[in-house]
Amino acid sequence: MSLSPVIEEHVELSAYNTLKVSARAHHYTEAASVDELRVALGWAHNQGLDTLVLGGGSNLVIAGDVSALVIRMTIRERSWCDVAGDEATLVLGAGENWHEAVLYAAAAGYRGIENLALIPGTAGAAPVQNIGAYGVELADTLVSLAALDTRTEEVVELQASDCRFGYRDSLFKQQPGRYIILEIRLRLGRSYPFSLAYGELANYFPDQPGSEPLTPLAVAHGVEAIRRRKLPDPSQLPNAGSFFKNPVVDRDTWQRLRASHPQLVAYPAGDSMKLAAGWLIDQCGWKGYRNTHVGVHNHQALVLVNHGGGSGRDVLELAERIRSDVRETFGVDLEVEPRIVSA
Repeated sequence: MSLSPVIEEHVELSAYNTLKVSARAHHYTEAASVDELRVALGWAHNQGLDTLVLGGGSNLVIAGDVSALVIRMTIRERSWCDVAGDEATLVLGAGENWHEAVLYAAAAGYRGIENLALIPGTAGAAPVQNIGAYGVELADTLVSLAALDTRTEEVVELQASDCRFGYRDSLFKQQPGRYIILEIRLRLGRSYPFSLAYGELANYFPDQPGSEPLTPLAVAHGVEAIRRRKLPDPSQLPNAGSFFKNPVVDRDTWQRLRASHPQLVAYPAGDSMKLAAGWLIDQCGWKGYRNTHVGVHNHQALVLVNHGGGSGRDVLELAERIRSDVRETFGVDLEVEPRIVSA
């Protein structure tokens, strides 16, 4: 028996993006399985429509109503496999809430993703951005994933080495629309070393002789506390997380910038240097800026916020003004991190 997709029309998308910008999907559906996904894609093809796949909407700017079929991935799965000694593989469906999955793994005593606590979004979206925080990236633990190849309509398994992971980059950003992630598999361990060298974490968890041994759940809660102190909760102040990538420059450019800006914040990145985009923006006077609807967070200049009634275009116009100022002041181009969906 063939499935028929449940297609809703003129659906308001403000509830499905963390910037809470208002936009309408001309057609909308949800996919809780690969079969439902195939049916939705087939319907869109027959109607001559493009598709827009949504996870948690946390890394997205919708700049107008969407004529494509919007498919929200709601595949739920959370299980363990390949348990061997201190190690196990955590399997997550694409629709699983990422932060809840981190706490689930940490509460079970498994280490590897606790530094990625409180990153908004879903498990299926995590590899697209190669999410990272406090010295850890998803690529560090991802073993493989299952995805629907939209060219062949076959489910394929991609190993981590196939995903072309880089700094906030992946195969899925390089070939947008080719693959729709269905589930991810993360290799975690009970005795993996914690990654606590990042400045804020090192200060939060000082090495104190005789103190109780750290647990992954304690580290996850520490990361939560740090993030809540410096980053706005999207449910309270709508935002899309870090709006700009930290630019990577060669060492000659870094030396030139440091000569004229001795307080420049930068970190080694292989043979290059990664500049702190938030510091660059702050030096241009944007931290805490606010106009009628949108602005820059007063604690973290990387985060653009919607104070209410702001549109995707309002956010993008503000972002371009910031980029222009940084380019003029430092000669550095900032790259926008969220995906932009144009009308």
